[in-house]
Amino acid sequence: MTDKELVQLFLEGDNPNYAFSLIVHKYRERLYWHIRKIVISHDDTDDVLQNTFIKAWSALPEFRGDSQLFTWLYRIATNESLTFLKKKRTKFLLPLVDVERQLSNSIEDDPYFNGDALQKKLQKAVLKLPEKQRLVFNMRYYDEMKYEDISDVLGTSVGALKASYHHAVQKIEKLMEE
Repeated sequence: MTDKELVQLFLEGDNPNYAFSLIVHKYRERLYWHIRKIVISHDDTDDVLQNTFIKAWSALPEFRGDSQLFTWLYRIATNESLTFLKKKRTKFLLPLVDVERQLSNSIEDDPYFNGDALQKKLQKAVLKLPEKQRLVFNMRYYDEMKYEDISDVLGTSVGALKASYHHAVQKIEKLMEE
């Protein structure tokens, strides 16, 4: 089913739970990996993903279809991920650099991370990027999203996104050389 058909089934069908379960099934894995690249920890990712779908469930009746369903869900997931990190910083009274260091260290300890040494080095380099560049890099590089879709998710112009991605790639290349 198309996204439009799924939303219509949710809004007008006899069983919105079934329609929503189809949406969850369609986007769960993509959203999981998007969130995972932001919060790093598997357990934290599961929590943020659950919050994302709870928010989507309650907001779906107001979904106007101005954007694609998947970019709308990505926006919710991104906001939930950033809110989670902000709460984590506030809870432990940590500056951003310490949270990123903690996330970087958790890559080493994570039993769910099955990447090789080069992938770990890349992930650690990505974590050193400013938040916006990291989001743009992850969506463009890993998720292979179009700039127009990233623009819908982040509410930033395509030109600014291209510049952010370019700067992110340069910084990552420099960090990988070290």
